[in-house]
Amino acid sequence: MELTAQVYGVEFFPVGKIIYYLDNGEDIKRGDLVLVVGEFGMEAVRVVTDKKEVRIEDVGYELKAIIRKLTDEDMEVYKKNLEDAQKAKYVFKELVKKHQLPMKVVHVKYTFDRSKLIFFFSSETRVDFRELVKDLAKKFKTRIELRQLGVRDEMKLMGGLGLCGRPACCTVFLREFKSVTLKHAKKQQMMINPAKISGTCRRLLCCLIYEHDFYEEALKGIPDEGSSITYDGKRCKVVNVNVFLREVTITCNEREIIKLSFDHFQKSPAPS
Repeated sequence: MELTAQVYGVEFFPVGKIIYYLDNGEDIKRGDLVLVVGEFGMEAVRVVTDKKEVRIEDVGYELKAIIRKLTDEDMEVYKKNLEDAQKAKYVFKELVKKHQLPMKVVHVKYTFDRSKLIFFFSSETRVDFRELVKDLAKKFKTRIELRQLGVRDEMKLMGGLGLCGRPACCTVFLREFKSVTLKHAKKQQMMINPAKISGTCRRLLCCLIYEHDFYEEALKGIPDEGSSITYDGKRCKVVNVNVFLREVTITCNEREIIKLSFDHFQKSPAPS
């Protein structure tokens, strides 16, 4: 017998990973703010899915229940925390200058009960921020936590435009990052030019994954450009592969250029 649960999906950061919490019986709708216990403690988060049923074994982590939907009084606390977190960002910047640290603040947030103040920062190197934490603790009189972000997470939180001129995918709909490697660009026959295949975050474009499965299927059994094949008893070199025309161009000597259909390489096996 499968164990299932009624849950809502919430996000801790805008367009962040969706985490599921158990239905607490309240009338909760997508877009509502609710109180939950998260990684840093009690937090106010936004509901981003309707109530749904999930198999507990598919979730991959222990499900906790939503504490409550934010009341009017909770909303005042929530707004105050947001305002104070923004002020804390400027204090952080001044203290970073004071200690001459190579850090850039990306995001700041209080836990709902203000028991913890978390600073998310980026840096090109490892940073010894022990003295900075001491100053922050004296200033804000609460527990301080610093988290270093990767460049992709920095881009997601700060926002920006992609090479296409549109807002970066990670700031609009891409909630989780997948591994992108040069094989994705090579499979799509793109020039390996860092300026052409890297995003504003200086990492390979996330959108290289979107059409990868199409190219994998379309080029199944097709020789790579630059490879050698035997055709009509002669050794030939593949000089071009056009996935849209479904055509492979080969040369068997300096003068002879032959165009072959993909069907030449992707012949269906004879029925047994």
